[in-house]
Amino acid sequence: MGEFTATIANRLAQAYQELREAASNGDEFLAETLTGEIEDLRRIAEEHGIDVDSLAGEPVDR
Repeated sequence: MGEFTATIANRLAQAYQELREAASNGDEFLAETLTGEIEDLRRIAEEHGIDVDSLAGEPVDR
């Protein structure tokens, strides 16, 4: 896995974890912000041919 793909995978995993925490804490603003960040990361990945659905969702060692 290349550096760019690993960075996207790590950032997505982190954003999804933070989203779960925000949702469980009832922080709607943070949840909306993180949802936007996840959408942006997924769009960037798609533009670069990265299949984010095939990523495990866990941080990747580089």
